Amino acid sequence: MLYPLKFQPVLKEKIWGGNKLKELFNKVTDAENIGESWELSGIDGDESVVMNGFLAGNSLTELIEVYMGDLVGDKIYERFGLSFPLLFKLIDSNDKLSIQVHPNDEIAAQRHNSFGKTEMWYVVAAEPGAELVIGFKNDCSRDEYLDALDTGNVEDLLQNVPIKKGDVFFIPAGLVHAIGKGAVIAEIQQSSDITYRIYDYKRVDDKGNERELHTQQALDVIRFEPSKNPKTEYQTKPNELTPLVSCEYFTTNLVSFDRPLTRNYGRLDSFVAYMCVEGSFVISVSGEKTTVDTGETVLVPASVIEVDLIPDRPTKFLEVYIG
Repeated sequence: MLYPLKFQPVLKEKIWGGNKLKELFNKVTDAENIGESWELSGIDGDESVVMNGFLAGNSLTELIEVYMGDLVGDKIYERFGLSFPLLFKLIDSNDKLSIQVHPNDEIAAQRHNSFGKTEMWYVVAAEPGAELVIGFKNDCSRDEYLDALDTGNVEDLLQNVPIKKGDVFFIPAGLVHAIGKGAVIAEIQQSSDITYRIYDYKRVDDKGNERELHTQQALDVIRFEPSKNPKTEYQTKPNELTPLVSCEYFTTNLVSFDRPLTRNYGRLDSFVAYMCVEGSFVISVSGEKTTVDTGETVLVPASVIEVDLIPDRPTKFLEVYIG
């Protein structure tokens, strides 16, 4: 019988990374400047590997090959085959990330044989003064944008949004964006690693080289209209489900609870992923228990119909599925 699956994180060093993923979530590595922890990934070369139960040591793709719809859901298996459709990350921005944009499905398929990249962010922690870049302040023409790039003034066109713990942002393909310094973010996205970097503050790596920019590739991807009300507004009620984002690629709810609750997924026909962003809880399935701590992500297979969730203190997690 399939059971809730925990995976070994894939840790990524980044020029802008820090040590918070190790400090806050006990991600184990000797490396410095860890910018990303890929919590659940089917991306070739960075596939997640199971770390609990009798399936330990198997990759996510191997599991899909064997268990098919029982793991991911019948409709999802029919649509995506052996490709796991989502990527779950934790991000530590010890410095500003590059200003970037992602292609949609059509362009990503044509250019890269890849899915597009629509994503969402949940702010797990934020230092005082932390900000995000989300879209343009005002209507911007292609020529205005190119002139600003040439003169190094592109930041003047973009909208800076102050952030705090618990803020949520939906980032569709084509929206220019960047994570600022001092944020820890839970990111849920399509399974794609395609990024068009449009500005990187003229930073250099340890060899003195600036990172590659993708100016021309980004031009026919960017949405030039202003991004109004970029933050997703929501109100949390204790021990109730709070909808955050629902799009064609994923649905995300916030569960905030301090007493046991039961979730039934009998009508869903999808895997469910839990990203624990605060506290700790136990998943009980047919009497078998799996502990989930802050910063951990768990995959609940589609064949698991009902789960009992028992918090050991006030706890929050993101519940993610397709459909």
